[in-house]
Amino acid sequence: MGSPKKMEKQYFGTDGIRGHVGEYPITPDFMLKLGWAAGKVFARSGGLRSKILIGKDTRVSGYMFEAALEAGLASAGVDINMLGPMPTPAIAYLTRTFQAQAGIVISASHNAFQDNGIKFFAGDGTKLPDKTELAIEEYLGRDITTVASDQIGKVTRITDAAGRYIEYCKRTVPGDIVLQGLKIVVDCAHGSTYHIAANVFSELGASVKAIGVSPNGMNINQDCGSTSPQALVKAVLAEQADLGIAFDGDGDRVVMVDHLGNVVDGDELLYIIARDRQRRQIGFGGVVGTLMSNLGLELGLAALDVPFVRTDVGDRYVMEMLKKNSWQLGGESSGHIVCLDVTSTGDGIISALQVLAAMVQTGTSLRELRVRMTKMPQHMVNVRVTSKSAVMSNPDVLAAVAELEHKLAGRGRVLLRPSGTEPLIRVMVEGEDETAVAGHANALAEVVSASRG
Repeated sequence: MGSPKKMEKQYFGTDGIRGHVGEYPITPDFMLKLGWAAGKVFARSGGLRSKILIGKDTRVSGYMFEAALEAGLASAGVDINMLGPMPTPAIAYLTRTFQAQAGIVISASHNAFQDNGIKFFAGDGTKLPDKTELAIEEYLGRDITTVASDQIGKVTRITDAAGRYIEYCKRTVPGDIVLQGLKIVVDCAHGSTYHIAANVFSELGASVKAIGVSPNGMNINQDCGSTSPQALVKAVLAEQADLGIAFDGDGDRVVMVDHLGNVVDGDELLYIIARDRQRRQIGFGGVVGTLMSNLGLELGLAALDVPFVRTDVGDRYVMEMLKKNSWQLGGESSGHIVCLDVTSTGDGIISALQVLAAMVQTGTSLRELRVRMTKMPQHMVNVRVTSKSAVMSNPDVLAAVAELEHKLAGRGRVLLRPSGTEPLIRVMVEGEDETAVAGHANALAEVVSASRG
């Protein structure tokens, strides 16, 4: 007999289920059934009641999907704890704290309000394994059945969820860390950190100016937050603040701004955290980045004798590699940073706190910490092609890549990456000279374009 064929997931992607509101499967009827299917998978036998937490970001559609999921879960006989607007990593933490069987996040992260999605956390606060997602999808193919009336799930609201999470965040840095004297601007992207982030930093002693804290259901991530830090740059300079911190709509990403208005991205923040862990002699094994991580991060860590490996783009792949190597630190240029020694998933607030702790304990500004890693100039060109696979195996393309890699001689990097959603090859070149890098990328893009198949 041959090996059983691996089942393909129909709905779950690398980061849950996501799409445009009103377009299948991001519809109320699908969410109703998804709640029921998840309830059936997580329902416990032997008379024990299962419990699932539901939280959301600030999108207007979240109310609609929250109600649909609640109804589906209740019909499967599962109790529900409602959290209201909460950061994605907070829901992971609270799922562990309340010993729930799972946590559900209604969010499309850094996307605009017209999108929404669903993420699941297992009982330990980590993302669901493939087998559990496949089990949920198997139930999605069945008809909904409702448990007996005396078994229907009950719904309660956790009223102190925000306070619990604030205290948890504060505990992830040493107890002697005091932010007294620091003036910080915090941009919450009109998202799920709007009622939490400023409190975390102010309760640790900082003077905080908060922006992006007036969600109306439709302004999430709109010209603000980690994906658009220009508003934060202006505010930091206007307030003459020591630094700024920007989150995305669901709070799992962070970028920072130094007192001169320079944006400090995820690669630089990850380097700062790793270097400080080393200074404090806290073992973390090594660092996991992605194919898009700046070469400066790799070279900076090498200078510290810190192992570094790359994986595919996506926090799921970063997490898989961390677990495989038993390492503690990983992340992406976008600001999705994972510190497994203090939490179970990417957390913007907690990542920012690790950087602030490094500043306070060393008496060093964010600018001084960031310049210790030299980012390499990076240039990317998108080339539209007919066949991505044909281009990626084309001898002329492979020869051009090999020649350029030889020319860069370990002080640069070449990456050809097929887009996962469009007929594009992304041509990226990094190196020490910005003008040369742009020239190399454009020349290689011409070879790719001529070989489009």
